[in-house]
Amino acid sequence: MRGLIPLIARGSLPILSRLGPELAHDLGLAGLQLLRPLWPAAGQPSGLARSCLGLCFAHPLGLAAGFDKNGDYLDALGVLGFSHIELGTVTPRPQPGNPRPRMFRVPGKAALVNRMGFNNKGVDHLVSRLQRSRFRGIRGISIGKNADTPIENAEDDYLSCLRKVYPHADYVAVNVSSPNTARLRELQDRDGLERIVGSLLAARTELKARHGKFVPLLVKVSPDLDPGQVSSLAANLRSLGIDGVIATNTSTNLASLGTDWPAGQRGGLSGAPLHSRAIAVIAQLRAELSPGFPIVGVGGIVSADHALATLRAGADLIQVYTGFAYRGYALLEEILDALIRSPPGAVAAASAAA
Repeated sequence: MRGLIPLIARGSLPILSRLGPELAHDLGLAGLQLLRPLWPAAGQPSGLARSCLGLCFAHPLGLAAGFDKNGDYLDALGVLGFSHIELGTVTPRPQPGNPRPRMFRVPGKAALVNRMGFNNKGVDHLVSRLQRSRFRGIRGISIGKNADTPIENAEDDYLSCLRKVYPHADYVAVNVSSPNTARLRELQDRDGLERIVGSLLAARTELKARHGKFVPLLVKVSPDLDPGQVSSLAANLRSLGIDGVIATNTSTNLASLGTDWPAGQRGGLSGAPLHSRAIAVIAQLRAELSPGFPIVGVGGIVSADHALATLRAGADLIQVYTGFAYRGYALLEEILDALIRSPPGAVAAASAAA
């Protein structure tokens, strides 16, 4: 019975691929939830554990934010063997997101384009799910602002979310880089980061004392920054005292999809075409930040080779999304097998030698 869910996960992919991507996503998660009681939690591979952010991760591989925005499927996804699962992005109030259709497959490129717009059931719903969850891996929570909150008041939304998720989170990701919420990326600039991150760090001092736990704060950044902007961002992250960075979010540059992609069809690109750009941002951040500064690498990891390359570029942890949407459990097996053959310590040593 232990192999039933992976087997179904593999076998259902061709069927789900015939449906619209958002419907397929929802049905796949619902099916996994239904079958979860039939499969005990996957054992974690030995020899791959690593410490990062003051937390112990069973191995470097996690699930990126956006796959389970509301925490409804945390336990079901948890049995597959991810070391960490990042929920959200969640906002203070529920919101429907952008009009449908808003997610598009590019199967020839192993890519997705989405303009979801932080559709979620609100932070209170997420907290209720976290309170009932039995997942024992690392729980990250990505927080953002409601679409109708003026950018000048964005810090109020981030603070509201942080205060509510803090008791239940192992780390919190500050999403200031989604391309699908108007003006959100302005918060990556020096003034925006100072305002948002400064407020969150001040609030954390109070929350740490109240709850008796330290929750690391990370900033999730865009892949569409040029080298000068990445350099400035790195300097800002150091001076602000943030605990880590997640690189990267989706890209608005759709040129890699070629002329067959409709020019007016906009959104954020994820999947294989994003990999080289994510690697470049990670490598520059690693060069400009201290060797011990935590970097979570995400973007275009659709194979074990991509996963190892992301670690070699300087990431401490890695996350998948689009590759998992296309390949399912087979991608986890492939990456974990590769990590067993090339443990994270060996990957890190090879990267340092290079």
